[in-house]
Amino acid sequence: LKKYNVKVLGTSIEGIEKALSREKFRETMKKVNIPIPESLSARNREEAEEAAKVLGFPLMMRVSFNLGGRGSAILKNMDELRKEVDRAFSQSKIREILLEKYLEGWTEIEYEVVRDAYVAVTACIENLDPMGVHTGESTVVTPAQTLDNKEYQEMRSIAIKVAESIGLVGECNVQFALDTKSRKYFVIETNPRMSRSRALASKATGYPLAYVSAKLALGYRLY
Repeated sequence: LKKYNVKVLGTSIEGIEKALSREKFRETMKKVNIPIPESLSARNREEAEEAAKVLGFPLMMRVSFNLGGRGSAILKNMDELRKEVDRAFSQSKIREILLEKYLEGWTEIEYEVVRDAYVAVTACIENLDPMGVHTGESTVVTPAQTLDNKEYQEMRSIAIKVAESIGLVGECNVQFALDTKSRKYFVIETNPRMSRSRALASKATGYPLAYVSAKLALGYRLY
């Protein structure tokens, strides 16, 4: 990019790395006191095995810089870990994974955040299926059907804070895991790009997220 004087519009490369590197995302969330599941990163099988011993099974494995949940898996024992870790590393040039406590049965909530580096607007999507490997496997609905206003507003504020922490300009989604019994929640991940849930949010709200995000990357403001 430097060689050919290419200017990156919208979210900076540093911000994209903070979002898509599982290790950097974990560090960034901790710095701004955003709740995340107990987790450890690993760059080889040995580190993954040590992390699993510390965290205990079952675990969710997430791969850095992969689209569509590719390489992710639910791990129930060490044999599954060894098999899936090797597969995950073979699919990614960035040999970095995150192992986190698997929040089985929790509800997955997703906020679409559109931000112009000063202000943000959001749309909320609820997954009707419990937590799985990837939100793309779930049936989703908007507006959310089971959140009360307190939960909605708390997670909305956190979603905007996540976007601010990576310096988002444009659009991202922020995924939450919510325990409907204790009402405890964690931020799972953020993706600073468009995806299939944006189309749903756009149709449901009448707000053209892709069009607006492109305008914001060019320097337009929301207001």
